[in-house]
Amino acid sequence: MSEDKTVSKPAQLWNSALRAVKGETTGQLVEQFTSEMTLVAEGLCEDQARLRKSLEDLQREQDRAAQCIRSDVQALESALQERERDTDRRLDDLNRRLSAIESRQKALESEKASRRDRHDKTGIIRQLTVLAAIIAGAWVIVTVLNLFK
Repeated sequence: MSEDKTVSKPAQLWNSALRAVKGETTGQLVEQFTSEMTLVAEGLCEDQARLRKSLEDLQREQDRAAQCIRSDVQALESALQERERDTDRRLDDLNRRLSAIESRQKALESEKASRRDRHDKTGIIRQLTVLAAIIAGAWVIVTVLNLFK
């Protein structure tokens, strides 16, 4: 028996040392740790699910915003094209009006020139008529004076 005590004393010493290091409730600590880790893992899983849902919501919102922007851009492009067509029509109309005004101005200038020419010709004819009247009057006076001599 004394050998049992000697053998059992180191075993008891070892066991008491292990119990001091491990504690007597190692199984209970493992169970508590497992339960806490399970709780943490479940929380992380829920967080991940919420994040996925948030990400999907953000993607849908971003898709809607992108669609709105695309439709706004299309509307602006069509409005711009309409304004360009309207501006082109106005420019064409202004060019036609300007051409009509220029042609009227040229017609007026040519009419003025022809009036001036006619006026100049009429003036010359008047001057010639007056000169002819003076000569005719002088001839009549000279002839009358020659008759009285």
